Amino acid sequence: MRKLVFIDFLDIGTYTANMQRIIPRQMRTSIQRRLASMPAVAILGPRQCGKTTLAQNVIKDIENTVYIDLERSSDLNKLRDPEAFFELNKDRLICLDEIQRLPELFPEMRSHIDRDGRPNRFLILGSASPELLRQTSESLAGRISFVELTPFSLSEINPRAETPIMRTHWLRGGFPRSFLADGEGESYEWRLDFIRTFLERDIPQFGINIPARRLERFWRMCAHGHGQLLNRSKLGESIGVSHHTIDTYLSLLEQTYLLRVLEPYHANLKKRLVKSPKVYIRDSGLLHALLNIKSHNDLLGHPVYGASWEGFVIENTLSVFPDWKPTFYRSASGAEVDLLLEKGLRRIAIEIKASTSPQIKAGFRHAIEDLQVDKAVVVAPVEAPYPYRNDIQVVPLQMLADHLGSS
Repeated sequence: MRKLVFIDFLDIGTYTANMQRIIPRQMRTSIQRRLASMPAVAILGPRQCGKTTLAQNVIKDIENTVYIDLERSSDLNKLRDPEAFFELNKDRLICLDEIQRLPELFPEMRSHIDRDGRPNRFLILGSASPELLRQTSESLAGRISFVELTPFSLSEINPRAETPIMRTHWLRGGFPRSFLADGEGESYEWRLDFIRTFLERDIPQFGINIPARRLERFWRMCAHGHGQLLNRSKLGESIGVSHHTIDTYLSLLEQTYLLRVLEPYHANLKKRLVKSPKVYIRDSGLLHALLNIKSHNDLLGHPVYGASWEGFVIENTLSVFPDWKPTFYRSASGAEVDLLLEKGLRRIAIEIKASTSPQIKAGFRHAIEDLQVDKAVVVAPVEAPYPYRNDIQVVPLQMLADHLGSS
């Protein structure tokens, strides 16, 4: 009998009596390469996505390192005099975890980097974007490289394209403690705790004064509107705030890596195009927790089923194609592409269907003609790829990276 086991937050394997397989996080090599050439590297991503374990796995192979957890009082005390601490450890790689707790360190780090100039000086972990950590971009511009770490992606946990594992990942999401929980109930409870902790503890730590209950209502409304066009006025009326305040809430959840605002495609195609963005809860497990979806049966019967699959596909696609620009395309005449990827002059159109026997509407065919894409695919929960027609392929999500990588 095969089951999932927890190796650590970096490694997941499938286990049988005769075999154990370990898969490392994909970003590890990139982080090592950047440390070799840059004075500072920042690993940014949502809380509990595995940043600490990834960093510890990286620094264990580096001699002379020191790790500081800024959520521990004993470690905070070591930084009462940052200049003295950095000077004392000038020959070590200094890893600073949860840097958003002490953003005033950035000017001191800049001064130390400018005096030293060597690479491999600081490894910084944070649960907010560079925009939210404003001092990062202001103080360390040109001295720091940013890496975004997501929760587990499907390509990390499911290289054998096993459908049951994919379904578990879709329901529970990619946060390690949620995905690797012993049962659905334990996974669901962890996600509820994550939501509560984020609202009641993490947000105040950023110095942001938003009532937790109001932000929770907004977050849940975004979950109900997952994959739909953003209507700021409607959202504002529902919770009694202005559309400008809605922009603030959107920005906050986006910059803490919990929400994705997918912008529409804009180009001079002589067509009337939709101008409003779409909003997605980035982790499918959090989406389901916000909507009280506890099981696959709950998900199958919920109106968000198709949109949930769409967001799941988008996040996993962008995790393996981070250098491509993502948008969606929709014209007033009904031409539509769920996800359009652009890189240089190349365009890939991706239609997303939750059905095992997807039907392609005329709107997608018209869109790929409008956009003159290089490749068009339909991603659906099917077992194997097959041609829908000459210029459109139906592809399982587990095989999408290989399929597009060969194009």
